[in-house]
Amino acid sequence: MPFAQVHDTSLYYEVTGSGSPILFIHELAGDFRSWEPQVRALARSHTCITYSARGYLPSGVPEALGSYSQQQSARDAIALLDHLGIEKAHIVGLSMGGFVTVQIALDFPARVRSATIASCGSGSEPQLYHSKQAAFRAMSDQVAAQGTGAFVRACDVDLTRDSYKRKDPRGFAEFLSQLAEHDSRGLANTLRGVQGSRPSLWDFEAQLRTTSLPALILCGDQDAPCLQPSLYLAGNWPGARLAVFPGSGHVLNLEEPALFNQILKDFIYTL
Repeated sequence: MPFAQVHDTSLYYEVTGSGSPILFIHELAGDFRSWEPQVRALARSHTCITYSARGYLPSGVPEALGSYSQQQSARDAIALLDHLGIEKAHIVGLSMGGFVTVQIALDFPARVRSATIASCGSGSEPQLYHSKQAAFRAMSDQVAAQGTGAFVRACDVDLTRDSYKRKDPRGFAEFLSQLAEHDSRGLANTLRGVQGSRPSLWDFEAQLRTTSLPALILCGDQDAPCLQPSLYLAGNWPGARLAVFPGSGHVLNLEEPALFNQILKDFIYTL
């Protein structure tokens, strides 16, 4: 199994295909397996890199809460590119991974060919920010006390994932099964240190307005918490493209893989 030593932990990763590299960064409820539909489609023409973030097996699970932050997640992604000898890559992130993609684009723009940010921004609006951060920390406490099953149950009834559950019950069941395998300590630390401590997208406004990187913003019209943040990103990132998926929720790459792949291909192929 391939591992990269990054900072104070190790990351499990997989590389498939050849060509211009694409680094995929998973959501809070995902791992390296979450991008399988994209790898199967895009590895025909690109080098596709997937990995499990710190705290997600089979990657390392640091014990210290201080080892987890959105900024550290961005540094980990860059360290993985260093390990692979890749100077620049297209970065594709969903939800938590979308936040990390924004962080990478702002902190390490020289390493980014393009940024694709899907289903990103829940709780970023100034009027919602503090309550959403508190909710992440409360879920962290619940996972620490009850185990990963507490988060699995929350995702099972999450309205932003309901359209995926309705369209593809088999796929959704597999998603929940994989989520149930996640390490509870790593999940609790991620909920508190990454999700519950990250900045708002609104905090990045000045930096966003000066970036020249190509960006693609994706959101489902049934993903209410991410609609306004997606509009905000598209409106403040010069030249960004916005695509809204009809009848779709949060997990766009799994819920509508064909549409996701086509839009991503069309975007990357024009650069």
